[in-house]
Amino acid sequence: MMHAIAWKGKSKVEYIEAPTPIITDPRDIILKVTATTICGSDLHLFHNSMPTMENGDILGHEFMGIIQDVGDQVKSLSVGQRVVVAFNIACGDCQFCKREEYTCCEVTNPSKLMEELYGARTSAIYGYSHLTGGVPGGQAEIVRVPFAEFNCLPVPDDLPDDKVLFLSDVVPTSYFGVDAADVKEGDTVAIWGLGPIGLMAARWCQIRKAGRIIGIDCVKQRLEVAKDILNIEVIDFKKQSTTKTLLEWFPTGVDCAIECAGFDYPKSLLHKVEIALNLETDTPEILHEMIYCVRKSGRIAILGVYTGFANHFPIGAMMEKGLTVRGGQSPTQKYWRMCLDKIKSGELDPTFIVTHHAHLSDAPKIYQDFDDKDGVIKAFLRP
Repeated sequence: MMHAIAWKGKSKVEYIEAPTPIITDPRDIILKVTATTICGSDLHLFHNSMPTMENGDILGHEFMGIIQDVGDQVKSLSVGQRVVVAFNIACGDCQFCKREEYTCCEVTNPSKLMEELYGARTSAIYGYSHLTGGVPGGQAEIVRVPFAEFNCLPVPDDLPDDKVLFLSDVVPTSYFGVDAADVKEGDTVAIWGLGPIGLMAARWCQIRKAGRIIGIDCVKQRLEVAKDILNIEVIDFKKQSTTKTLLEWFPTGVDCAIECAGFDYPKSLLHKVEIALNLETDTPEILHEMIYCVRKSGRIAILGVYTGFANHFPIGAMMEKGLTVRGGQSPTQKYWRMCLDKIKSGELDPTFIVTHHAHLSDAPKIYQDFDDKDGVIKAFLRP
């Protein structure tokens, strides 16, 4: 048996004992986890906003560790090796993986429901509902990693865990958003949501030499990190209108907008009622602000999780302004070697987002504090 964090219903996760996984396919490895964390996307599960969660599901999709066992067909990885694991599970061989569209892998996710809802299945994700494969997650002492040679990144011994752990998701996902928004030198960029992804996206915008970067949030600690550590401009949307402020600063609109919040935070009474009555699953209010505040022919990237359908979406403004809109889950394996090189060189240090160092057994309380916006930006957890 091992310990893990399991979903037990709305707003309830528990530190439990669970069966230790074993190799079930010759391409698997078994990983002894040395570090894991809680993602902002995990709060959608905590809220029970993602369909198909089941009692006892093991959570977590950001983790790293030391290889404990390898399947017979695993040749490039060995027992004792230290690796980071991609949050998305790709086979490496299907038509999508061959195009480096790894989160579109057609092999790893068996969910028929996703196929019915979206017209196709995307890749499996660890610990993120049965809609994305029902694969046990990394908030655990031991994890089975399928298609391991493609989904594990060996990391150098001279880099500590807290610098490389976030190659599993936050670092490449935030870069993917900046790349999707096609941020160029001198561009003006507005970022909605200053959680770990939004803060890291701001850092990538700096590395790509954006002109002005504006972070939008209402949590004091996040705004302070953005101002005091990253030295970017901020808007507290509880104190000032986002659209009015941005258009005062940039009368023709910003060049790029990056969404790092997701569907689960309705602002207006209208959308709160529509969600309560199941007339929509996702609020489009942030997307509306982005479309309104981006310049004509501007670029929008959507990183926050959206699951179903939204009402009152301003498709007319999107079309008439000639906007480019891209989004989705990050194809981690496409970016993580470049990201690792940036960490090696010192140009990127992801540890600025870490506010808590704790143990896996502390995770239930950290989930609650994270949800309450009570001092948690990113937790670094040891088993």
